[in-house]
Amino acid sequence: MVKCYPILLPLRCVVFLLVFIAGAFVTDKKVNDISNWWSMVASIVNGITIMILIAITKKQKSNYWELVNYQKGKTTGGQITIVSVVIVLAGMAGMYLAGFICYGVIPYAAPQMIEPIPLWLAVINVFILPVSTAFAEEGLYLGCGVNQIQNKYGAIIVPALFFALQHSFIPALFDVKYILYRFLSFLPLTLILCWYYYKERNPLPIMVGHAIIDVATVMQILATSSIEGLYQEMCGI
Repeated sequence: MVKCYPILLPLRCVVFLLVFIAGAFVTDKKVNDISNWWSMVASIVNGITIMILIAITKKQKSNYWELVNYQKGKTTGGQITIVSVVIVLAGMAGMYLAGFICYGVIPYAAPQMIEPIPLWLAVINVFILPVSTAFAEEGLYLGCGVNQIQNKYGAIIVPALFFALQHSFIPALFDVKYILYRFLSFLPLTLILCWYYYKERNPLPIMVGHAIIDVATVMQILATSSIEGLYQEMCGI
């Protein structure tokens, strides 16, 4: 098995926070004012994460697929369908529950997540974000987390906590309620994903389902970026 130290699990939390702080400094704006760039930042951080994982595996004369324990021919269409449905339903349920807990609203959706960006970037990111996120996050939290921690409960809980926590800084906003909302939104889903992976050691259904739910997000950004006034209408502004 490829060795990848669990100490890397907080990596994305730190990088996202630093990138948004640096971005605010460079543009001479407040962190809140550049929140709409989160999807592009995520794609860049995904690329950095993937390169780190590839470098780690290459040093051990291995590869990414061995890190996540991918086995060709192990996955069926039924597995992909079931896991994808669970991811979508658990993801929506987590966001709705967190929205009620933190804001007293059902359904609540953070407006920052669908803010418009330049159209050409929104188009490009429809293809980049879902795929790169699946490779980066599953590689880190499953390959360097679940696969590396020996204790059964620790192997599920610890990676799931950091898996959810990173979302608190995408985008990074210095608002305790927002940070808690984002963390609680994803915690049920990340616990399910880490448990499923610990049991099955099969990353592919998770990666496909993860990409599908991210496609829904980037398509909303594409819509608000291409249709004038849609963002204001969706947010009730």
